[in-house]
Amino acid sequence: MQISQKQGNEDFAMMLNAYDCPAILVTPQYQILASNQHYLESYGKIDTSKPAYCFKVSHNNDCPCEQAGEPCPLSAAYASGKKERVLHIHHSPRGKEHIDIEILPILNDKREITFFVELLKSVTLANPKIGNNEMVGTSPAFNQLVENITRVAPTEASVLLVGETGTGKEVAASAVHLASNRKDHPMVILECSGLTETLFESELFGHIKGAFTGALYNKQGLVEVAHGGTLFLDEIGDVPYELQIKLLRLIETGTYRPVGGKETRRSDFRLICATHQDILAMVERGEFRRDLYYRINVFPIHIPSLKERKQDIALLTRTLLQRIDQSGQYSVTDCAINLLKKHDFMGNIRELRNILSRALVLSNTPIIDRHVIKTCLEIDRKTRGDSGTTTDLKKNELNYLKHLIDSVDGDKDKAAALAGISTRSLYRKIQ
Repeated sequence: MQISQKQGNEDFAMMLNAYDCPAILVTPQYQILASNQHYLESYGKIDTSKPAYCFKVSHNNDCPCEQAGEPCPLSAAYASGKKERVLHIHHSPRGKEHIDIEILPILNDKREITFFVELLKSVTLANPKIGNNEMVGTSPAFNQLVENITRVAPTEASVLLVGETGTGKEVAASAVHLASNRKDHPMVILECSGLTETLFESELFGHIKGAFTGALYNKQGLVEVAHGGTLFLDEIGDVPYELQIKLLRLIETGTYRPVGGKETRRSDFRLICATHQDILAMVERGEFRRDLYYRINVFPIHIPSLKERKQDIALLTRTLLQRIDQSGQYSVTDCAINLLKKHDFMGNIRELRNILSRALVLSNTPIIDRHVIKTCLEIDRKTRGDSGTTTDLKKNELNYLKHLIDSVDGDKDKAAALAGISTRSLYRKIQ
């Protein structure tokens, strides 16, 4: 795209109005010259009667992004001479937002870059929630996760979420679904851990009355419920090997048969899988079908552990505390947060949530200080062996969940929300 430098700002504004998203015109020196109507409606008017710089308007920084330690698409586009794209966190009238930035260089008659058009597209994950969970973070690792979700969500590609236990894989799956074209249809979740062969088939495909002992009625399978929406298979690595061929056939053809049934049925769904295991290593050991692995691994997304996003701990701590304590009276001191940043979170966000729940019990005041957090961490260490690893993580988790259920008078839905897991996951864990 080429334009003459003689064109005025009004002409630039008219040109920007051709874009169907907020757009601004920026010089190589980061100065904003004009904005379009979409920008005005989304972010307000920019006063261009005096120099207004993109890093100041968008980020409230006093220097360009690359000098502030952030990737700068304008600098990248100037160096490459091509379109560049990056995910940034912008200040807006609605607070901080993840914005997908696309920079287009504009050339003069001599093929020199004289301006840039910056297109701003809000990442419409809308803080996806499951119970009281939502995606929260500002770290580079978290931003990369959001960018991956933003890219793959509008497509029909199968997604494999890989991450440690407690990192929020189910929340990420919900984010993909809510940002997809299937968001108006259900996202159906199947926990693959601990299911017998018969139960797995019955849950996934449904069954016909009399198909087996205890099958007293026809049961609709989750595949049928997911028609038009998303099927989320959590802990896909736990699917029994002998059943993987049936799962492969479902993915390849979209067809299945209920247990005990003869009629072949069809379902149109988008597949998302999750695991904390090294599936490729399982393939090499002969524990997971290679052909199934390549079917589910179309677009793998790494879910970062808390170790990889330590700078999010302060934001996560305050956000989790607000969810646990709905009265809003509790707060955490900076010294306490600094102590949390030094902790090795093997249980990731779920462990952080447990520590904060424990802190509410131990704190004598609404201020959770360093001493309270230290006491909470010492309780954890007493359940660990000399090597520092958890000796019986499942037992500790079970005891915690039972205590949580008792604390809410047996309300399992509320207990699951407080624990940051689905009700289905809660029932599976306590059984």
